Amino acid sequence: MLEDRINRPEYMQKLIEFKDKSVVKIITGIRRCGKSTLLDLFEDYLLEQNVPAQNIQHMNMESMKYRDLLNEDAFYDYVSQRIVENEKNYLIFDELQAVSNWEKAIESFRLDYDVDIYITGSNAYLLSSEFSTLLAGRYVEIRLLPLSFKEFLTFYTFAPDVTLDDKFQRYLQIGGMPILRQFDFNIARINETLEGIYSTVILRDVLERNNATDQVLLHKLVMFLADNIGCITSPNSIGNVLTDEGDIERSRGKSKNSVATKTVNKYIAMLKNAFVFYSVGRFDIKGKQYLKTLGKNYIIDLGIRNMLLGYRDADRGHILENVVYLELIRRGYTVSIGKVGETEVDFIAETQDEKIYIQVAETMASEEVRERELRSLRLISDNYDKMVLSMDKSYIKSYEGIKSINVLDFLLNK
Repeated sequence: MLEDRINRPEYMQKLIEFKDKSVVKIITGIRRCGKSTLLDLFEDYLLEQNVPAQNIQHMNMESMKYRDLLNEDAFYDYVSQRIVENEKNYLIFDELQAVSNWEKAIESFRLDYDVDIYITGSNAYLLSSEFSTLLAGRYVEIRLLPLSFKEFLTFYTFAPDVTLDDKFQRYLQIGGMPILRQFDFNIARINETLEGIYSTVILRDVLERNNATDQVLLHKLVMFLADNIGCITSPNSIGNVLTDEGDIERSRGKSKNSVATKTVNKYIAMLKNAFVFYSVGRFDIKGKQYLKTLGKNYIIDLGIRNMLLGYRDADRGHILENVVYLELIRRGYTVSIGKVGETEVDFIAETQDEKIYIQVAETMASEEVRERELRSLRLISDNYDKMVLSMDKSYIKSYEGIKSINVLDFLLNK
C-alpha cells in the first residue's frame, strides 16, 4: 500500500553504507514505525543492484508461514537449505525475537556461509546480554524512529493555504506513525489506529515477555509517564504517587517504598525495552559526573500520547522538549539532562566531535521566562555551543552569545 512505502533516505543510506560489511545489521524500533517497509525497500535496492532473487531470503518470523521455525534448529535448517553455495547471500529477518535462541542460528550463518544479515526487532531484548556476548563487536544497531517533522512534511499532502505552523500543529497532534497517512487527518480513525498499535505493543512486547505483570498497573504507569513527559521524576517519587492512589500495595518495615520503587523500575524497563519511552539521566556539569537520582522520560510518539490523554495544548513546553529530544537522538547525539548548581539545562547533546547545551521553551517573550531559561546556560563556563529553542519568530538571534533559534528552523535545517 502507498502509505507503507515511505522512502526514508537517511536510514536507507545507513543500510547501503553497511552493505556487505561483516557486521549484522539490527534495525530496532517500536512496532509500525516502518522497519519492515525499510527492509522491503532495501530488498528492492538489492534487486536493482542485480543481486539474484534466489540469493535473498526475506522472512517475517511473526507470519504463520513460519510457525514451525520458531526454535533455532528448525530456523537454521530451513534457511541453510535455501543458501546459494559459493555466492553472497542476503538474509533479511523481520521480528526475529519470535525465534527462541535465534542468536545461535545467526552466528552459525556467519560462520558457515557467505552471508550479509539484516534483522528487525520490536523489543530491546533482541540486544540482550547473551546476544551481545555472542556477537560482541560484530553487529550494528540502527534505531528507527517515527517520522521526523521534516519527513512528515514530505510524506503528507497539504492544501496550498496550510501554513508551516499549522502543519507543525498537526504533527504535534497525530505524531509520526507512517500508517496514519491513509486517514487524511481523520482524527477518529487515527486514534483508533494508534490505540491498536499501543495495545499490540503492550500485549506482544511487554506482557507476553514479562510474567506476572499487572496490566492495570502498567497502564496507569504509562498514563503517568505520558502525562509527565519532560518532568523531573524518579522511580521512588512515581512509586509514592501510585502507592498513595492505591495502585501499589504499601510495603511494611524499614524501607516502606522499596516494593513500589522496584515495581516502577521494573515496569519502566519493560516500556523502554518496547521503545515506548526513553529515559534520560542527569549530568552534573560542574562536578563532571552522572547523577544516580532523578531524570526525565520522553514518549516515542506524541500521537500515542494524545490518544491516551486527549489532545491538549497546556503543556506545550514539554511537548516541544519531547520533539527536540527525539530529533537529537535521530541525529545521532547522546543526550543527557544538565545540572549546573541549582539550575537545570534541558539537554546536553554530544557526539565524538560536538557538544551542545540546549534549553527549550515555548516563548522567550517575557523577561521572567527569558532570565530563567538563560540563567543555567550563563552558568556554564566552557566554550561549547549554547542555544535556546522556542516558537518565537524574532529578529533577536542571540543573547550574549547564546543562540536563539526557532524550533521549526532547528527541525528543518539539517
